[in-house]
Parts: sequence; C-alpha cells; structure tokens
Amino acid sequence: MKKTLALALATTALTGAVQAQEITEFRIGILGGENAQDRMNSYSCLQDYAAEELGVDVKLFAPADYNGVIQGLLGGTIDMAWLGASGYAATYLQDPEAVEPVLVKVNMDGSIGYHSIGFARKDSGITSLEDMKGKVFGFGDPNSTSGYLIPSIEIPQQTGGTMKSGDYFGEVKFTGGHEQTIVAVYNGDIDGGVTWADAQGHWEDGYNSGALRKAVDAGLVDMNELVEIWKSKVIPEGPVVLRKALPAEVKASMTELVDTLHERDQECAYGVAAGETLGFQPVDHETYLSVIEARKAKIGG
Repeated sequence: MKKTLALALATTALTGAVQAQEITEFRIGILGGENAQDRMNSYSCLQDYAAEELGVDVKLFAPADYNGVIQGLLGGTIDMAWLGASGYAATYLQDPEAVEPVLVKVNMDGSIGYHSIGFARKDSGITSLEDMKGKVFGFGDPNSTSGYLIPSIEIPQQTGGTMKSGDYFGEVKFTGGHEQTIVAVYNGDIDGGVTWADAQGHWEDGYNSGALRKAVDAGLVDMNELVEIWKSKVIPEGPVVLRKALPAEVKASMTELVDTLHERDQECAYGVAAGETLGFQPVDHETYLSVIEARKAKIGG
C-alpha cells in the first residue's frame, strides 16, 4: 500500500515537473484603465511572485486597449489576464476553448458585483442624465463592460434616446479607457462619462475599489470636484482567466497564487485588485452567461 502511494506521488510529481517544463515563460496581460506604467507597477509584485512560483521568466503586457489583451489570449501570446465581463464574453464568443475563468474579485461586503458609474464635474451643474441632454458624453473602450456595454444598454432605456452623437447626447466620444474618461471629465474636456467602481465605501475616496479609487490614489482627481449622475444595475465582476492550453500544474499554481495573494501580501493585492477587497474567490463560466448574451445582442461578438 505504501509502495503504491509512493509510486503515485512520484508519478504525480514527475508529471507536474514535465508539465512545468512545457512553458519557458509566463505572460500576464493587463487591461487598460490607467496609463501603462502605472499598470505595470501595480502588477510588478505579482510578476515576482509568479516567477518564484513557476521558475520561469514572467512578463507583463499592457496593451493600449482592451482588444490587445483579448487578441493576445486568443493568439496564445498572453497566458493570464483579469478581464472585464464583456472582455471575457468577447474572448469566449470568438473561441470558446481559448480561456477559462478561475477567480473573481470579492468586495468588502463579500459580494462579487460592481457598477458602471456616470459622473460629471460638480461645478457644471449636471446632476443627472437629464442634465446631460445635448452635452458631450464619454465612453472608455468598446470592449469595456462598464465603460461601454452596460451603459449603452441601460442609459437609452432611461433617456429614450440612442447613444449616437446628436440624438440624446450632443456628442458621444470614446476616450480610450477609464483613466482617460475620468481625466477628461475632471479637466472639462467632456461634460460627463462612465467608469467602474464597486460603489461601496465613500465617494470622496473613489469608493473602495475601481477606476475612481485608482485615480484618487494616483493624485489625478479630487472626488469632491466630481458628482455621481447615474449608476447601473449590478454587473458581475470580470474573471481572472487562464489559457486553457496551459499545463494543468501551471494553471493550478497561478490560480492558488492569485487566490491567496490577499493573505500573502495585502499591498500587492490592493494594486492588482484596484483597491480594497477581500481578495479573490473561485468563479465559473455560468456567472457570465447573461453578459455573453448581452454582448452578442449588442455587439455581435
């Protein structure tokens, strides 16, 4: 019995070693939302932990837009990323076998949802979507859940107009990302826009987590100069995904690393999770079925 167990353990260890040798490097993609260097800085600690865990070089990639990460996952040049729900839907709709969702961020109250937040400058006098009629409205990225997909569905339901320039809003612009939208509104370049937040905690802090919190931490905005003008229904937080083709041991090691990151290094987890959280927990494909259907209906892929 002991010999059988020892043999099984040895075989498992050998198989794991062979699988681990199948990769010579590990590549982590980081979605847009803040400037590339800040994104790289936030993930550098995870990069170090992953290199130690896997025993290979770990590289970070911060493409200019969401599609850069999506295409990297589809093409096999990126191994792991924290996607938004719409980004995961886009990846799945193009290739159901490309990635698998493994973990999701947990808010301070234990929930795994977040919101698209509409906002404007306080001194603009804009306090609602009604005040935005005829004005300039900013989206982030076409592949963003909170920065495009959900508000492009929910806002017209409320306003009765479309998101085409000159219909309800005077002009609709894509800014390029969450940070760009926040800065554009703050600087008065556009009248209002949307970004993402957990909508928990205090407005003046940029809430507990999300793009507003990151902008506050970076010293880009004073939230007292901004006002919330709209909030979406709850959106399922996007998943951390891994390429399905990765060796099983690599996937298990990286899943455990991210899952325990909050307990290991709260400062690192804060940067990776874009603010205060309880860490991550397991998630599966079924969590995103509604977003997949919404994206299919709105965008088609």
